[in-house]
Amino acid sequence: MKRNSFLQMAGMGLMSVPLFGAPLHAMAAERSARKIRQPRNLQPGDTIGITCPAGFALSATIQPCKIILESWGYKVRLGDTVGKTDHTFGGTDTERAADLQRMMDDPDIHAILCATGGYGTVRIIDQLNFKNFRKHPKWIIGFSDITVLHSHLHQVVGVASIHAKMCGSFPNDWELADEIQKATILSIRDVLEGRKVNYPAIVTPSNRLGTSEGKIIGGNLKILENLNGSASMIETKGKILVLEDVGEPLYNIDRMFCNLLRSGKLNQLSGLVIGGFTNIKLDNPAVPFGRDIYTIVQEKVGAFNYPVCFDFPVGHIKNNFALKMGIPHRLTVGPDKVELQEI
Repeated sequence: MKRNSFLQMAGMGLMSVPLFGAPLHAMAAERSARKIRQPRNLQPGDTIGITCPAGFALSATIQPCKIILESWGYKVRLGDTVGKTDHTFGGTDTERAADLQRMMDDPDIHAILCATGGYGTVRIIDQLNFKNFRKHPKWIIGFSDITVLHSHLHQVVGVASIHAKMCGSFPNDWELADEIQKATILSIRDVLEGRKVNYPAIVTPSNRLGTSEGKIIGGNLKILENLNGSASMIETKGKILVLEDVGEPLYNIDRMFCNLLRSGKLNQLSGLVIGGFTNIKLDNPAVPFGRDIYTIVQEKVGAFNYPVCFDFPVGHIKNNFALKMGIPHRLTVGPDKVELQEI
């Protein structure tokens, strides 16, 4: 073959692959995320499956949640991983992946509640087959480590999900639960049954005022940092990013926000919602970090002009309300009120 002919053919072949960056799986992920399907609303008689894709949950821990879900008229099916342990995990990687896969593919299960967070979902995410789930989507519910699933469902699968409390947050005695705990648990039923939510937040002087609209994305900051560079990491342009975390020192929170900034994830947001950043590890008292969560965020978004609100009721906190991830919302950050409303 003549050299010129070979180069021409090689050049034509190169036109079909990315030359500098985005691998094929990332390009496919971006394409599939353009349209988000919303699972159907639940109704009494439907079945909610409970599984452990990350940490373990003992059967006794599940019982209060099961009782409350059944009082709402749902049937509850416990997965094979409930009660199993593999050190900190709810069974081996193979067992956890198989349990979640069965529930995703079972037409008699209409929503899936993750029993707990902890760590482990990222270890099984690439073992899961979402082909059937994409055709017949159902709500997957959880937060914290379940951010892996929320992000993957949004970016790769194209299905909405619910960021909400899990089994361990359900009260042992409903009558003795305080009003905040009841309200957050009931918010799960609201979103499952299709009622549009409108959550207020406190007004703080650190907020940046404005109104915007976009699909809700995000979750646990540490998880999102870990997903950055993978096919599961969400595209953030034009969206409302919700962030929360627990147990991190301030310098590490700053480092994670630097990661989002440098990777372009903060540049073209529609809005930013900062939830609970709780149990922050103490700095070295001899050399404190010198910035709090408000200052850290303000530094990172100072060059942008979208609305920002702090202290939103979501995260590892008692007032952790349910949010539909991937569904359009309106964020209003005013001098007298702050609210996030499904539209």
